[in-house]
Amino acid sequence: MAEDRHDGDIMSIPGATDSIDAATFEQILEMDDDEEERDFSKSIVYDFFTQAENTFGKMDTSLEEKNLKTLSELGHFLKGSSATLGLTKVKDSCEKIQHYGQRKDETGTKDLASDDEALKKLAAAIKQAKTEFRDVEKVLRKFYHDDS
Repeated sequence: MAEDRHDGDIMSIPGATDSIDAATFEQILEMDDDEEERDFSKSIVYDFFTQAENTFGKMDTSLEEKNLKTLSELGHFLKGSSATLGLTKVKDSCEKIQHYGQRKDETGTKDLASDDEALKKLAAAIKQAKTEFRDVEKVLRKFYHDDS
């Protein structure tokens, strides 16, 4: 049975339990026809990698341009994609980006004092989201036997 194999269980990979919601990711895996190849879930995950890279590039540009509205929209967009896969840390950081782009605190409840404060918090949150993305990307590549 594939679930019993060490390499068939994503949560057995170091770093997975901190960054992936097992129940959510398992729902994606259930759509695979072949538990050995996992072509369907792999295509979804690898499409997310590309989407995240592109979105982080747009965030960097928007940060340079001090475009809070676009940063909020990009945070919201990537939050949804990462939530769909159960990538909890990336989702949480993207939610902060969404709020900071609206000149709100990380919970979205209090107003920030200025655009400069929001931009400072955005720079830190984007950096954090990128780190969390790289960490979970390594876990997922290991799961799909692609350690490149």
